[in-house]
Amino acid sequence: MYKIIAEHPDYIVVDKAAGVNFHDEGDIGSGLHSMVKSQVKGMVNSQVNQQNQNQDNNIVLYPIHRLDKMTSGLVIFAKTLACAQTFGQLFNNHDIEKYYLAISDKKPSKKQGLIKGDMGKSRRGMFKLLRTMENPAITQFFSYNIANKQRLYLLKPHSGKTHQLRVALASIGAPIVGDPLYYSTSQADRGYLHAYALKFTYLGESFEFTSLPTTGEFYLDQQVNEQLLALKKPWQLNWPRL
Repeated sequence: MYKIIAEHPDYIVVDKAAGVNFHDEGDIGSGLHSMVKSQVKGMVNSQVNQQNQNQDNNIVLYPIHRLDKMTSGLVIFAKTLACAQTFGQLFNNHDIEKYYLAISDKKPSKKQGLIKGDMGKSRRGMFKLLRTMENPAITQFFSYNIANKQRLYLLKPHSGKTHQLRVALASIGAPIVGDPLYYSTSQADRGYLHAYALKFTYLGESFEFTSLPTTGEFYLDQQVNEQLLALKKPWQLNWPRL
């Protein structure tokens, strides 16, 4: 369901599997937030004696940001309210760099650059990119040729709109393989969107995290892996101008 990538005294970074919902789904099962909270609680309780266990049972884990159910990759949880507030400010100020990987099997209208526009509600819980620019969703991207006439996309969002990256790629004619909403005719073993890397400064210290996708036959293709190894640290690339 997930794996722990890093643990800081104030926060924890996990890699969520594709197909795992962020929140609980009733009879279907626990969501990512509940599962990580349970594990952190167990880890803390194992380090203290029985006398202090009642206090530890009140552990709160604060969700800082979320990923769609189909999306795998890096998620941050804060262990304290102060940490959650700090991260909230970092996200509000766009001081956390986020990078995603996606795959499409359609030819895009452009192969790199900027996708920008307001987002409006569409049908069946979907969104669409508008031509207006009042409060736009902003995404920079590169793309690379890979096997099976597909393209690998490296995406850098500068806003946090619902379905932003899924809508962005659909707007240039390159919906994400396996996306049940924006590419419902696609047949794939998963939705091919992965939260690949995070870079930020927390309390004066710089942090960088990357996690390659570990599931999905297209992500595990040798040509894709060679391209991903060549990318290394995505924040060092010469990104298109905003």
